[in-house]
Amino acid sequence: MTTSCHLETTASGNGFAPASEAPSFLANLVIRSVSHPHHGSFHHGSLRVKEVEEQLLALRTSLVCAFNQLLDLKDLNTGVHSTRLAEWALHVARELGLDGSCSLADIEVAALLHDIGKIGIPDAILIKPARLTDEEYSLMKKHPEYGWLVLRKIPGLESASLMILHHHESFDGTGYPGGLKGEEIPIGSRIVSVIDAFDAMVSMRPYRAGLPFEEAERRLLQAAGTQFDPDVLKSFLPLARAEMASVFAAAGTAVTTVL
Repeated sequence: MTTSCHLETTASGNGFAPASEAPSFLANLVIRSVSHPHHGSFHHGSLRVKEVEEQLLALRTSLVCAFNQLLDLKDLNTGVHSTRLAEWALHVARELGLDGSCSLADIEVAALLHDIGKIGIPDAILIKPARLTDEEYSLMKKHPEYGWLVLRKIPGLESASLMILHHHESFDGTGYPGGLKGEEIPIGSRIVSVIDAFDAMVSMRPYRAGLPFEEAERRLLQAAGTQFDPDVLKSFLPLARAEMASVFAAAGTAVTTVL
């Protein structure tokens, strides 16, 4: 079983780094393409630039999908979980009116690959059927940094990598790894924080059963303004309630209350 990987990115810009921000071999590819002696016109050169940008975008999308498949190989539940979060993240971002002020593509990638750093965490910790020790938890808390280290050098994923780095920050500044507070935390990170927490609460884990919807909702609301951005919560909870049946079926959790 594998997860699907369809990014809503277009070559017109969302989440795509210009050639000047790409690694040298990619930048050189662009330079060679637009300066070929047979091009003969600025118009032709512009078309070549667009063609190379589309090729780089396709490469970027392929890398994101390949990383998502790696999550599947590491832990199938993680891959499915990430795909679900990507869909939710786009919905919440649009509800917050972020179409123009923040790249939806960056938020989508951050949600899809927020757990990529867990590839660097030993399986004995990831699937431990008991509470983690303090030492194990300290290592688990490194996964946002590992994810950032993996993605930050890939053209077009710089912003998404920062969202991944900070998706365990808390709205009141008590999170990790940077102790950022409020709007210091990237909006994509704040979105992923809420939807990741909800999905984790209702999903089965080796050491516990998933929570019923009403209990997960209560815990989210209790942490509004401390762990979670209240505005993000306000935008997400109606979606969670509307999709409750399918979410719980995918998460393997029984719905024990009637809403």
